[in-house]
Amino acid sequence: MSTLALAVRDTNTMLRRNLLHARRYPSLTLNLLLTPVMLLLLFVYIFGDVMSAGMSGGGADRADYIAYLVPGLLLMTIGSTVVGTAVSVSNDMTEGIIARFRSMAIHRGAVITGHVISSVLQSIVSVVLVGAVGVAIGFRSTDATALEWLAAFGLLAFFALALTWIAVGMGMVSPNAEAASNNALPLIFLPLISSTFVPIDAMPGWFQPIAEYQPFTPAIETLRGLLLGTEIGHNGWLAVAWCLVLTALGYRWSKAVYNRDAK
Repeated sequence: MSTLALAVRDTNTMLRRNLLHARRYPSLTLNLLLTPVMLLLLFVYIFGDVMSAGMSGGGADRADYIAYLVPGLLLMTIGSTVVGTAVSVSNDMTEGIIARFRSMAIHRGAVITGHVISSVLQSIVSVVLVGAVGVAIGFRSTDATALEWLAAFGLLAFFALALTWIAVGMGMVSPNAEAASNNALPLIFLPLISSTFVPIDAMPGWFQPIAEYQPFTPAIETLRGLLLGTEIGHNGWLAVAWCLVLTALGYRWSKAVYNRDAK
């Protein structure tokens, strides 16, 4: 069997293993998924009128705020979902199963790649579920073309891949599952200080650079532009650049830690 065929076979085996674990122990994924869903319902039904009135400077329009809020929460959903990946990787690294895999005739990168593909698939499913909740409470994207929808899906998948590699690295350097969960908290916290809930212009001047110069904000603004027809500007290139940088950084970090621990 060629090296490529061996890698594909073993990666597929590890992918099925991780998806089986997610199906047998869904509590972690569901708990992480509840965070963006609860925030969506909270900000729409409790704060929606006030937030929309403040943003428009006039009358309250909850429908406008739903349209503004959902793209940001879709990306926040990815950040929440990959926390479970960090915990899963940490469990594998600390419970001895990785040492067992290394003693078997398994392709070296299959274990990590299986975690990454599984996490991206779970992130996409989570995004679809949160998006369905958004549609159920009034989110509409009537002006987006098929090409824009395809671009939006590609951005979400690329962003999920980037954050997943970072989460894998966090899981590998964590001594236990609790530490992995804590180390991955910035992936949930950063969307809270981005343009998810309010425009950057509405934030205090000293805080605006913190919200602007981070990976979530350009990705959120790009997704809004694709789904709602708002101005994207330079945010599209910034979002792609952030995804490329985070993917490369997470990949090299994860690979270095995995190879170091094998010695």
